[in-house]
Amino acid sequence: MKNTYITDLDHTFLRSDLSISDYTKKIWNSYENESILSVATARTYKKTMQFLDGVSINAPMILLDGALVVTKDKKIIDTKFISKNISDEIIFEGSKLGIYPFIIALADQNLNEAFLYSDILNPHQKEVLTRYAKDDNLQEMKNIKALDENFKLVYMGEELLLRELAQSIEDIFGDSLKYILAPEDYIGCYFLTILHKDADKSHGIKSVREYMDFDLKKLTVFGDNLNDIGMFELAGVSVAVKNAQQKVKDLAHIVLRDSNNEDGVAKYLEGLKNA
Repeated sequence: MKNTYITDLDHTFLRSDLSISDYTKKIWNSYENESILSVATARTYKKTMQFLDGVSINAPMILLDGALVVTKDKKIIDTKFISKNISDEIIFEGSKLGIYPFIIALADQNLNEAFLYSDILNPHQKEVLTRYAKDDNLQEMKNIKALDENFKLVYMGEELLLRELAQSIEDIFGDSLKYILAPEDYIGCYFLTILHKDADKSHGIKSVREYMDFDLKKLTVFGDNLNDIGMFELAGVSVAVKNAQQKVKDLAHIVLRDSNNEDGVAKYLEGLKNA
């Protein structure tokens, strides 16, 4: 049975400028014929495909923190949605604190994604939107409401405020939802991601495994942040890049000497070939 390699994107496989070096592409692609290759990321399908131009992927991708598992040619393997009613209740709770989410939702059955945002934005959200200015799926809403099938709601702001919001939502919905509160290294704030309770990278890996039939003992995963912990706990080998969060490093089998900006993943894979 083939070895399987699944990597996170941001701060792991991608450099901080959101590029992938030619060296990393060359080493990663050299595994295509002998291995199963995929990614597990918080990113949407559209953004992921932009980043992976020239990168070999031969298995379903785990996207939107595990809310979507899909092949490069848009064959949907699994989805985990938050309903409109629950999403709108979450929005209402946030409005009490004066904050509103980004909502990533399924716009149609052709896998077109809607990126919804309120006309009331904090400075962190405004900065994020500058990075998406050229995207055609952005929808500003005066009184933001969710769609029928929502992958995730994402709040950005100060840690204490988001902790307060997370607690308020958890008091209502308990463990029927998943809450990820973590630093946002690109913007310099925190983000709170709210997902279906089974939308995570570990459930995503199980869906990919069911589809591809690989051995978890022969699975190697790469990551840097708290949303990678679930797949670290499943994999035969878990690898943290040098710049990973300390909790992630503590749980990793291997901590690399190189960061995402130093092609850490590719250097590790090249080392395996030369061992």
